[in-house]
Amino acid sequence: MNDLILDFLNYLSNVKRYSAHTAAAYEQDVRDFIGFSENYSGSDMGPADLSRIDTLAFRAWLAGRASRKLSFRSTARALSSVRGFFRYVDKKHGIKNESIALISSPKVPKALSKAVDGKDVEKMSKAAKESIAEDGWIALRDVALVTLIFGCGLRISEALSLTDSDVAARPEILRIRGKGNKERLVPVLPAVHDAIGKYIRARAYGNGPLFRSATGLSMSPRMAQKVIENLRNQLQLPEYVTPHALRHTFATSLLSGGVDLRHLQELLGHASLSTTQLYTKVDMSMVMKEYKKAHPKACPPR
Repeated sequence: MNDLILDFLNYLSNVKRYSAHTAAAYEQDVRDFIGFSENYSGSDMGPADLSRIDTLAFRAWLAGRASRKLSFRSTARALSSVRGFFRYVDKKHGIKNESIALISSPKVPKALSKAVDGKDVEKMSKAAKESIAEDGWIALRDVALVTLIFGCGLRISEALSLTDSDVAARPEILRIRGKGNKERLVPVLPAVHDAIGKYIRARAYGNGPLFRSATGLSMSPRMAQKVIENLRNQLQLPEYVTPHALRHTFATSLLSGGVDLRHLQELLGHASLSTTQLYTKVDMSMVMKEYKKAHPKACPPR
């Protein structure tokens, strides 16, 4: 069974071109399911046993995840991973299981992210700039990172994948490789280039990854998250102020400014328009909030 799982992971990495992080998530989900199935059946499983797993076993696995208090979102993702695995073994090895098609995914409530107030973004940038005298180029790096994510709506992984050569000529358009290795074009504001330029000129290292740690290594996603976390704590901003919230703020700002959903979908790199459509709900909630504050008929008489 282990060889079959490794074969599947090789397919995800080399054929589907999934990132190492995504492939690792698939592996965790599939191994979780196989481990449960072996405990459920009371014996080790071979490839041929995959076709004999019935709906009761699938539902018992889902119930087991619920008893472990794993979120609906996590379980929906895990079931998607297992479906992908079964599609692969059917297509590549002729091992068919018809029971999994009868299993419904748990409904995931679509929570709306909160946008960061523009004034708070300015405070974060100002706080980072004020530490330049003490932290030098590290503070300039943090300013550049916040400005880039907010100004271009990038994911952390996308921002950290950029190199010096990507921004050397101050291009008006950046080529970004997002989820699933899909490429998209993102316009760059002069303010973003200015922040990046100041950081590069002060940095102690030559060409290579754009964002670096103090030792010159590539900046990790956790380090980038820590930058925002430290600024948030320093300024006592709400807990929802995260790198993703900065990207979310970019999206809601464009939507409020009149950008249509299709263009916004392209800028954000969403595979599905339904994901982008969540921002219309956010935008409308902002409208309703202002309406209720301003309209004389919105509030009940006292």
